[in-house]
Amino acid sequence: MRIYRELALPVVLAVAAFAFPYSSAFSLQDTAHQRNEGKMQQNLMREVRHQLLLLPYYSVFDSLMFKVDGDKVTLLGQVVRPTLKSDAESAVKGLEGVSAVDNQIEVLPVSPMDDQLRRAVYRALYGDTVLSRYGWAALPSIHIIVKNGHVTLEGVVDSESDKNLANLRANGVPNVFSVTNNLTVAPGDAKK
Repeated sequence: MRIYRELALPVVLAVAAFAFPYSSAFSLQDTAHQRNEGKMQQNLMREVRHQLLLLPYYSVFDSLMFKVDGDKVTLLGQVVRPTLKSDAESAVKGLEGVSAVDNQIEVLPVSPMDDQLRRAVYRALYGDTVLSRYGWAALPSIHIIVKNGHVTLEGVVDSESDKNLANLRANGVPNVFSVTNNLTVAPGDAKK
């Protein structure tokens, strides 16, 4: 019995010495593979965003968002035109690396009252001297979603004061039932 115990220890040490280099090599390969997958996912997210921004009828009154999970893209948001919903899905389906698209974009109900509110909130926000700069881009950064008299503000602003001012201006529009302010403040400017 004593011989087996003495021989067992060197054998265990020899097996361990060979096993550890291989396991660390596999973990390095796994890490490199995960890094490549992360980079591919970031590229896919960038390309999906680019394709959605290129849609010809995407306007300040629509909000398009998406989630990427591996090679599956989920489209979210609200649009005024039903064609924009199908155009967004078609644009994303054609991308390399996308295997499936789950289109959960909501088409807002047709309403002349909501159309009037959209125009009124647009004038209130982009007519303000402080907020007008957000309307200078081809696609303004503050999106106005109106559904049955309820307004939701989506997008990005430079400061918390701009976010609060947009909320104040939207709430000041007659016939608006409620305002949900989902604006986010862009990171990076500490003085604002």
